[in-house]
Amino acid sequence: MKLLLDSFWRAVAYCLHGRVIALSVLPLALMGGLAWVLATLFWESSVGGVRSWLESWKLLAAVMNWLDSVGLTTLKSALGPLVVVFVSTPVIVVVSLIVVATMMTPWMLNLVARRRFPALERKHGGSMLAGIFGATWASVAALAALLLSIPLWLIPPLVLIVPPLIWGWLAYRVMSYDVLADHASRDERRELMRRHRPMLFGMGLLTGYLGAAPSLVWVSGLMMLVLAPLLMLVAIWIYTLVFAFSSLWFAHYALAALQALRAEREGELLPPSQRPSAELPLVETVTPPALPESPHELRPPDRR
Repeated sequence: MKLLLDSFWRAVAYCLHGRVIALSVLPLALMGGLAWVLATLFWESSVGGVRSWLESWKLLAAVMNWLDSVGLTTLKSALGPLVVVFVSTPVIVVVSLIVVATMMTPWMLNLVARRRFPALERKHGGSMLAGIFGATWASVAALAALLLSIPLWLIPPLVLIVPPLIWGWLAYRVMSYDVLADHASRDERRELMRRHRPMLFGMGLLTGYLGAAPSLVWVSGLMMLVLAPLLMLVAIWIYTLVFAFSSLWFAHYALAALQALRAEREGELLPPSQRPSAELPLVETVTPPALPESPHELRPPDRR
């Protein structure tokens, strides 16, 4: 827990670094440009298709007519965009995570290693190809899990649990590998994952909940259609900063844990005489001279 909290506050401090904030503009530009192109090409058709699909349901059509009759025309018109955002948000979250892991994590990992762990040997137990394959597989699995879990989102408590849980698992899988691939060997990475899996998954879960927060900014933009494009960019930038913080948190935690693991193993390889011991040092006891049993023994010897 001490390592968890220490790495958390260090990650917060590093997020305020000017270069980290400046570097977050690159994923923002990429994601913002991609979102703008997709919105220009498919937004109207997507919203129109969703509205037609909703109106094909008799119950939903009756609800929409009722909203229109009571003067909630704005809410009725926003229902289609809300569904489009609801469906596209998981995809944007996953893509934002992959973009940050590709464009920002290597630089931030080097920053942490250079400042805190300059003597930590790089054993290159992972590769970029393996990282890309693992991230792609985890992303596909996460998107499939999100798609299959959509019926559970209709239950109010589960909508606050299931999506962040899936996003947290994805962050845990991607970040844990990326921050250890360069410094740890394969055996060290497996040992660290075995020892610290609960903590690492908890870090990913918190990241998942933080990643759900920007969706509120984006959805609020639908209520003010004039500000929707600007608020969409703000939401994407918050996604970027959340996953940048996650990268720094995993980097501080994992490299500190790796350093402790190597110190532990080096201590085990030392000869028994050189190993540090927690036992108290032995104190040599000195036996005092025996006292005379009789007062007569105190008399000086007779010299006659």
